[in-house]
Amino acid sequence: MEARTKNIEEWFAMISQGQVALPRFQRHEAWSAGQIEGVLENVLRQPSLPIGALLTLEVGDKELFHSRSIVGAPPTSQRPSMHLLDGQQRMTALWRSLHADYDDMTIFVKLNGEDSEPDVEIVKRWPRKGIRYPVWADDPVQQFERSLVPIDVLCPGNAGEERLDAWCDAVGASNQDGRRIAKLRSRVAAYKVPFLELPVGTSQETALNVFINMNTSASPLKDFDIVVAQLEGAVGNSLHEMVEDLKQRVPATAHFSKIEDLTLSVGALLLGKPPLKATYLDLEFGKAFAEIWTDVLTGIERGLNFLQDEGIYSDKLLPTEVAVYLVSALWARAPKTGGDEEGRARTLIRKALWRASFTDRYLKTAATRGYADFVRLAEIIRDRDHPNQPELFDEEANPLPSVEELAKAGWPSRKDRLARAIIACSMHKGGYDFADGEKAKATNIDRREYHHLVPVSVLGVDRDDAYATRAMNCALISWKTNRKIGANTPMAYLQERAKEAGLGEAEVRQRLESHMVPYDTLKAGEYEAFIQVRAGRVHAAMVKLCTGEIV
Repeated sequence: MEARTKNIEEWFAMISQGQVALPRFQRHEAWSAGQIEGVLENVLRQPSLPIGALLTLEVGDKELFHSRSIVGAPPTSQRPSMHLLDGQQRMTALWRSLHADYDDMTIFVKLNGEDSEPDVEIVKRWPRKGIRYPVWADDPVQQFERSLVPIDVLCPGNAGEERLDAWCDAVGASNQDGRRIAKLRSRVAAYKVPFLELPVGTSQETALNVFINMNTSASPLKDFDIVVAQLEGAVGNSLHEMVEDLKQRVPATAHFSKIEDLTLSVGALLLGKPPLKATYLDLEFGKAFAEIWTDVLTGIERGLNFLQDEGIYSDKLLPTEVAVYLVSALWARAPKTGGDEEGRARTLIRKALWRASFTDRYLKTAATRGYADFVRLAEIIRDRDHPNQPELFDEEANPLPSVEELAKAGWPSRKDRLARAIIACSMHKGGYDFADGEKAKATNIDRREYHHLVPVSVLGVDRDDAYATRAMNCALISWKTNRKIGANTPMAYLQERAKEAGLGEAEVRQRLESHMVPYDTLKAGEYEAFIQVRAGRVHAAMVKLCTGEIV
């Protein structure tokens, strides 16, 4: 490996000519405005500060990896001379900033006093009725009045010089201002960016190992990045494209985050491995993952559809991430006959889902425990008489919570596992909105809010008081209904709902009961009695679900 340097002008010339490209497995652009500002200020300071070394791979007669252009740069029409393995974010920030390539921001250099260092100032932009605001950010005169110079006039090369001349003419800049900006242009062009270059002849395996082991402080590699690199190197496929195809095929993915991580976890289980970084670091994992991709896709499609059948429509109702990949991997192994065998698998998976949600099984070492349970559950799906039950089903090791424990569970927006399990369970009877009567479903769940059934003002406590913020005092209703109800007492808002619905009290009762809310007890106004009665209802439903029954 050879250590070398090129200045920004040399890097830009190579990028313009298509000589520098990214291996396609590289993650997408991810830097924030603050990170972009930081790297630019390091370049403009005098003396300048380092922005870190790049890592490149020299390309010979044949590219080891499929490549793509840096965002904003001309598309490569020929074989590049080097792949940028590490440093994409820095080089992209420099290129796009100095070419004014961002739609959502314009970047300026603020000229401070003659003896002061310039600052970088980023102005956010937004479109409205065909006009890009703020309008002044496109007006050289108004820019200059604010002592701001658009950073793209500092771009090395003829184009940058022409932009600088036109800008100086537009604002009537003095010779002194022009010389000062020209010095900044020279400083940018001459700024040296060091790089380590892997020579021609470096094997694909070595290049991938180096890429995987590079772990920059600003943007550390994730498990998904590792497998993207492995799969690209092993079979030439793009995992990014595979996951995008999955998202197109399975609409339910739109309601669940971390789909990339989900694919890896499901793949690991199907390959007989726990979903851990150690599994993904195995250089054989990428190739093996590609070979079972169809099973992964099928499992996620069936798994997410099953979750929605069970009333878990999105992350908002998800008690534990283990439930998603465990259920999806099990559905990849479940029969597709549509008969009794599939029905037995559904009952088994329902039991696993709800026990994963309501017990403490996955509070620690979730990945290894999830793997152990998957192995046993997959064996039972294959052989209904298999004697070995998963530890997840062990009532002594993983008991279900009591009515009292359910009554004390906290508020679901805090990602409390038990609280979310309670809300998900309580939606099993439909979760109809109190006002508009719409049934809970994937397409409206993101517009719903957690609502205090008995308002904190009625209870006489602060909003974050544990006495009021219990899962048993919560229902998931539309934001419009939540605003309309406000801080009314249960009696007041129930009467209002009955009046507004025009269908009488029976309709309002049905809507509340669809959240497992005991209408009469809530209406009576005895808070502790209401909590206990509802906890009893949820407990009864939980027991049924955790034995695989339908509520």
